[in-house]
Amino acid sequence: MMNKEWPLRWDLLLRYRLIEIIVFWEGRLTTNHLIDTFGIGRQQASKDINNYNNKVGVGNLVYDKFLKGYKPTPHFEPAVTSGTADEYLHLLNRNNDLSQTFDTLPLATGNTEILHVPVRNIDPSIIRAIVTAARQQKRLDVDYVSVNNPNREGRVIAPHTIVHTGLRWHVRAWCEKNQDYRDFVLSRFRGVPDIMDLSEHNIDDDNSWNTPVTIKLKPDTRLSREQKAVIARDYGMTNGVLKIATRGSLVQYALQQLHVDDKLLQGKPSAQQIIISNYSDIQTWLFR
Repeated sequence: MMNKEWPLRWDLLLRYRLIEIIVFWEGRLTTNHLIDTFGIGRQQASKDINNYNNKVGVGNLVYDKFLKGYKPTPHFEPAVTSGTADEYLHLLNRNNDLSQTFDTLPLATGNTEILHVPVRNIDPSIIRAIVTAARQQKRLDVDYVSVNNPNREGRVIAPHTIVHTGLRWHVRAWCEKNQDYRDFVLSRFRGVPDIMDLSEHNIDDDNSWNTPVTIKLKPDTRLSREQKAVIARDYGMTNGVLKIATRGSLVQYALQQLHVDDKLLQGKPSAQQIIISNYSDIQTWLFR
């Protein structure tokens, strides 16, 4: 990560960070990445890439004639980013955390603190293969582990979307072994995936993903009227109900984010605070 005292202009820092994130996680960078993102000319984009490689991330890039773009060198070392998958994946989702983007700049802000949970270890080669396969609708030969099966197991999947649940990243994909769409945690892939031929399964066939579901939450019924009013105000409820629009395959993750357990009710209503009010409508989408 770059020295926080490094005197870089905001616009340059943003362009250098984009250069570093794209080349590291996608394995190919062109001037078009900068042109399309920042609306600058090709000459300026080329200058930025050269300045980055000569003055910022010295020797991090090498031009590959076959790729018709820059790729990371074997000794690539992040200079203006943390080198974590979160940076790239949030960028893909157009939801990059501004606190990460501007954490080196002298902003006049109040006293704040953000609790950062540990970032799971994800290999760049995994990301590159999954993103490429998803964009090109191709099958992917992977090795995968899980808590139930800690030994490597070969799988053939057809990924369509990378998802952030708030605590982890997973990829939604068709699994040929299970003949169904499943969620695969990105940190549990092993080795380098092999991109194969086109898949006949795509996002349009994923019923759980394409089904809109509304979760309705309300204050725990065991609370007093005054306590219910506090909780309703906390969550911005309307008429005592909070409606959350999501997808069928994301219902359980939304509840986990809000610490709502559909199977267990906390002994103290002050600890539970909110409960599901339309359980029968969403139970189809809950993990069993």
